[in-house]
Amino acid sequence: MGKKIMLQGTASNVGKSILTAGLCRVFKQDGYSVAPFKSQNMALNSFITKEGLEMGRAQVFQAEAAGIEPIADMNPILLKPSGNHRCQVIVRGKVREDMSSSDYHTYKPILAKELKDIFKSFSDKYDVVVMEGAGSTAEINLREHDIANMGMAEIADAPVIIVGDIDRGGVFASLAGTMLLLSEEERKRVRGVIINKFRGRKELLGEGIKMLEEIIKVPVLGVIPYSDIKIEDEDSVTTKFKTKMDKNDVHIEIIRTPHMSNFTDFNIFETQEDVSIRYVGYGESLGNPDIVILPGSKSTIDDLKYIRESGLEEQIRELHKKGKLIFGICGGYQMLGRKLKDPYHVEGDIEEFDGIGLLDTITTFEKEKTTTQVNAIISEKLNGYMSNLGGKKVKGYEIHMGITDIGSSVNSLNTITEKLDEQVNYEEGSVNQEGNVVGTYLHGIFDDVDFTRALLNNIREAKGLEKVKSSVASFEEFKQKEYDRLAEVLREHLDIEKIYEIMDEHEK
Repeated sequence: MGKKIMLQGTASNVGKSILTAGLCRVFKQDGYSVAPFKSQNMALNSFITKEGLEMGRAQVFQAEAAGIEPIADMNPILLKPSGNHRCQVIVRGKVREDMSSSDYHTYKPILAKELKDIFKSFSDKYDVVVMEGAGSTAEINLREHDIANMGMAEIADAPVIIVGDIDRGGVFASLAGTMLLLSEEERKRVRGVIINKFRGRKELLGEGIKMLEEIIKVPVLGVIPYSDIKIEDEDSVTTKFKTKMDKNDVHIEIIRTPHMSNFTDFNIFETQEDVSIRYVGYGESLGNPDIVILPGSKSTIDDLKYIRESGLEEQIRELHKKGKLIFGICGGYQMLGRKLKDPYHVEGDIEEFDGIGLLDTITTFEKEKTTTQVNAIISEKLNGYMSNLGGKKVKGYEIHMGITDIGSSVNSLNTITEKLDEQVNYEEGSVNQEGNVVGTYLHGIFDDVDFTRALLNNIREAKGLEKVKSSVASFEEFKQKEYDRLAEVLREHLDIEKIYEIMDEHEK
């Protein structure tokens, strides 16, 4: 049986996911086989494995840091909010059913039994399992049937480290208050705390750390500085993008809809020095971007209503008339078509809804969700911004409920050549005749640097600018270097030897 350690937090967004990835990388560098594990994750950002199973993105980048292939059991329970206090419950990569919050709470004991077996298989297979909690560990109203934090720590019999975020303020109170609200048995599991996202001089914390340790009776294992490490942020739109536009930049604006999903599709742009990104949210207007992106959506019709009622649809139409590139991914692709049909009431009571109409396509929502990984080749003889891209290889994954039929006035974007490791041959995506409206179901299509850099350079040429080479050879290589940088930060600011000691002592 392998060693295990669990990171829990005083709240959401304290940095548990990044620290989990960092520890995975540290243990990998030290020669151990290591895997991440998060029993329950609530997120709209998800990923499709090679087996066609759905899981949270955080455990994907943690698996990358650990140097292993992501599998759905790293995140056995994925909750995707669907509105009205309901969520889609995905267990071991497959949709089980939609549940209300109260129904899900009463269902947890059944899931707890499954989690015990799943975790045992991980513990038997890997030298170290780095576990991550969800939200706050001190949600005393949810203590009964908890399977995300201390409940999972008990199932796995794992020691716990609690993470607090000093950047939001009140870190000493939040750590001490969290310990106060835990039961005596739960406190026994806590072997230390971490202060995360520190921006100041560490010596100024000295007296506070000493007082905190006297109160909570466990050590502060490290004070982690706020670092500009470019790793996925699963829970919120990243603020690390360059938002100040230079005249020589390719300026991209992304519609931030209420149910936006998989915004990690756009992380690749952070590696390109000539790209500036702006998310356009509620009450804001589009500027004069070179590219407008409509991202994925958990509720396509509701998000299209939002775009229409907020005035953004008309602005998108005006930018299209000016020849700007309009690019839709998944739900955004569906919105760009003429019609959305929902005969089985997958999304609600509306059976037919007008799309934006920039692509000659009609989408019909189906009962079954499409979940697959694919490889594809960009179609030949596309025009406009998509010219000279024919033959380029891309890959991605699909997560959608709809089937989109294309009309005679659009061309397919690509040909799918491989699906879940099997050879296939069918067309996907849509491009208008002018080559300035594009839609695809492929999440991750921009991760291929060759394709993305060529597209950006087509836009640069249209603006009268010189072509630019990519600052990274591949997105995967870039990410691996960032995981190594993260491990360096943890080795410098976290007591890694003490963490090994905690894991060893717990096994005795």
